[in-house]
Amino acid sequence: MFRTFAPKFFNMEFTAQQIADFIQGTVVGDPSVKVKSFSKIEEGQPGTLSFLSNPKYNQYIYDCNASVILVNKDFEPEKAVKSTMIKVENAYESLALLLTVVEQSTPKKTGISSRAYISESATIGENVYIAPFAYIGDNVIIADNTRIHANCSIEDNAIIGKNSLLFSGVKIYNNCKIGNNCILHAGVVIGSDGFGFAPTDDGSYKKIPQMGNVVIEDNVEIGANSTVDRATLGSTLICKGVKIDNLVQIAHNAEIGTNTVIASQTGIAGSTKVGKQCVFAGQVGVAGHLHIADGTILGAQTGVPNSIKTPNQAYQGYPAVPVSVFRRSSVVYKNLSDLQKIVYDLQRKNSDLEKK
Repeated sequence: MFRTFAPKFFNMEFTAQQIADFIQGTVVGDPSVKVKSFSKIEEGQPGTLSFLSNPKYNQYIYDCNASVILVNKDFEPEKAVKSTMIKVENAYESLALLLTVVEQSTPKKTGISSRAYISESATIGENVYIAPFAYIGDNVIIADNTRIHANCSIEDNAIIGKNSLLFSGVKIYNNCKIGNNCILHAGVVIGSDGFGFAPTDDGSYKKIPQMGNVVIEDNVEIGANSTVDRATLGSTLICKGVKIDNLVQIAHNAEIGTNTVIASQTGIAGSTKVGKQCVFAGQVGVAGHLHIADGTILGAQTGVPNSIKTPNQAYQGYPAVPVSVFRRSSVVYKNLSDLQKIVYDLQRKNSDLEKK
């Protein structure tokens, strides 16, 4: 049986009090206890820092061996906790802050490998990292502090902004634009052809050339093996702050509004315009040429065949209906077999009455 282990994340040890001062928390327990790594609360080890934010995991805190545990300030233990606790406004946000600091302090690879291909017409900024076997095409622009990992392909006339990170195997097609502070995980494809085919008289399909591009604004993160298709004409647009999970498909000429988040296995068909600050759960499907209002929330496996015009509403099911309607319908659906028996029984009794 394999057990997880806690690698050393910090370059030095920190006391509970030092951490509490940094995240503006209150120490409950020994303020001098030291940590040098992180661990999950159900697998906490001495010398590590863990956290508790979801009440579903409350049971683990009493047997946790982590030296320090971040908890929400309103957490009141039902019995003794042997670990030192740091109470904060939001344990999850505080953990995110600490992880960000650690990640930013981790040494980053620098330099340009001699085994990368870089066109003579490409423009490379300062402090750029380009790994072996990366391909940088003609007239490509890569701005300062961007990191390009192995086997990435950035084709002609593409632009990559400052402080962006492309993990191994990312493909950026020609003329596409990536903003500042973007993260594209392994296998992401930006700018592949949209699914455009015209039916012909003989029943076959003729390809429609996709002549547009993809524009990704600042602070966007796209998960592994997700794809964003280039527009037929114009641009497929991913606005600033959008977060896209693994295995998501964004079709040609779609637009995804500012700070929208999209979970895994979601597909958004062509020319659909998604508003700002929307939340799409896993396996959502949105048909083409629709408008989705700002602040829309779509539950897992929701199918959207029509535009959603009212902002800040939650939907679920197929076709998408308000969550309250979906929940009531689900209760009915679960009881359909019983209702069917009741209907058959009533039909039988009615038939007996008619015969009499």
